[in-house]
Amino acid sequence: MEFSYHNPTAIEFGQGKIAAISSLIAIDKKVLLVYGGGSIKKNGAYEQTVKALQNHTFFEFSGVEPNPSIETMNKALEIVKKEGIDFILAVGGGSVIDGCKYLAAAALYDGDAWDFLDGKAEVQAALPLGVVLTLAATGSESNNLTVVSKKETGEKRLYFSNHSYPQFAILDSSFMSTLSDRQLANGLVDAFVHTSEQYLTNVNTTLVNDGYAETLYRGLTKLAAKWDERSTPLWQENLMHIANQALNFQIGAGVVQDWSTHLIGHELTAFYGLDHARSLAVVQPHLLRIMMEEKGEKIAQMGKNVFGIENDNEAVIAKIESIYQSVGITTKLSDCKIDDKVIANVHSAFTSHGYTAIGENGTITLDTVAQILTDSMK
Repeated sequence: MEFSYHNPTAIEFGQGKIAAISSLIAIDKKVLLVYGGGSIKKNGAYEQTVKALQNHTFFEFSGVEPNPSIETMNKALEIVKKEGIDFILAVGGGSVIDGCKYLAAAALYDGDAWDFLDGKAEVQAALPLGVVLTLAATGSESNNLTVVSKKETGEKRLYFSNHSYPQFAILDSSFMSTLSDRQLANGLVDAFVHTSEQYLTNVNTTLVNDGYAETLYRGLTKLAAKWDERSTPLWQENLMHIANQALNFQIGAGVVQDWSTHLIGHELTAFYGLDHARSLAVVQPHLLRIMMEEKGEKIAQMGKNVFGIENDNEAVIAKIESIYQSVGITTKLSDCKIDDKVIANVHSAFTSHGYTAIGENGTITLDTVAQILTDSMK
């Protein structure tokens, strides 16, 4: 076991914590408040944020879409440069946060910030960023991962940078009260797959990591079983907490990670507009079946320690599928609006990105990806 782990994001968890913004952002900072389609004006987050910023100079930018595009964020970049913004405040879910991570880095870069996504450049500096989380799913509020899209080319790419950690994140689950069932279900599945990409890999001796991942799994399983309580504060605050812990990369420290389900899912989102979590759900179970030989021991460990299933890995995968289906998310690509070019499209994208041997052992080839998609379309 060998790793380096550092997470500088301060977490303020609980109702009313948004008031802390007044002291978390220096009074001499010019703030750009960034949000999405306006849901924050319905759940109270906007009003509370503006109140907390009443002694600050701040500007606003709205309209960040799900799967944020650089085209949209570059419009915000114009405001940043025109007004001399020196602090970004993201209010929303993972899409707004990821868009703002890109924005914060682009603000201090002389070239086209897409360079960070296609590997031409690494982030050397970024504006400070704060977050008010209103939707639990991605864990982006306290990690160094950025995922954005480029409409011009239909690409969805990612990059890591230690300059992308938010300085603070306000986690107030009361802002989830206006979320739809679809958004809540997406959050649950997203957190489940995030945990899996760090757990369902090679057998290891990291008792803390595996034990904590299994705790997160059991929590998500319990939330799915209590789906009829999804509108209660207790249910929602637990989802927000678990989703945060699933991807602050603590459970991935010192272990081999996968992320192939995400890479395939990103292309399904880029080509067909599938919700991120739903793109993961139509990939993961079929990937696990095909990679059963390599992942078998960890699947069995998950079965025993999380579900109480022993010596039946197919039953474990079927249980995962049933959890997704119980919250209204399909595990079959054939249920989604896709065309018969899906395999060719993903194949082409993977080839252009150099994703020809992915997975924790580099054994998921283009042929494997094609088989996963074929099985999901049956």
